[in-house]
Amino acid sequence: MKDQNCGYCVGGAPLDAFGIKICDLSVSQLILFKEQSHPGRCIVAYKDHVSEIVNISDAERDAFFADVNRAAKAIHAAFHPDKLNYGAYGDTGCHLHMHLVPKYRDGYEWGGVFAMNPGEKFLTDAEYAEMIRKIKEQL
Repeated sequence: MKDQNCGYCVGGAPLDAFGIKICDLSVSQLILFKEQSHPGRCIVAYKDHVSEIVNISDAERDAFFADVNRAAKAIHAAFHPDKLNYGAYGDTGCHLHMHLVPKYRDGYEWGGVFAMNPGEKFLTDAEYAEMIRKIKEQL
């Protein structure tokens, strides 16, 4: 099931507004969040347009969290954060996804809740490509 108004479902311009698809995982896709105040921030988005974790089977839920774990391990290996924060939102998007937000002791917002989209740090295409390369190397 896909929603034609959802960036996670259709990709293209709606996804380009906030992210860059890195790759498909077993039941989801891994997306680099364009706003990089937290170096390595990614999103794991479920393959289908469902709103809640309770809308999928136990096996699909387990596979989704295995994808989240796989992405988290890759982010840890590539960027060495002191902590990885996890956020599951969707009040307006209503597509099951999880933000993986690396936090660094001497970095942006350490010790507080991460901002959804601080809009402070965007990279060049080459810098995004290098981040994606580092993540893929660890998957």
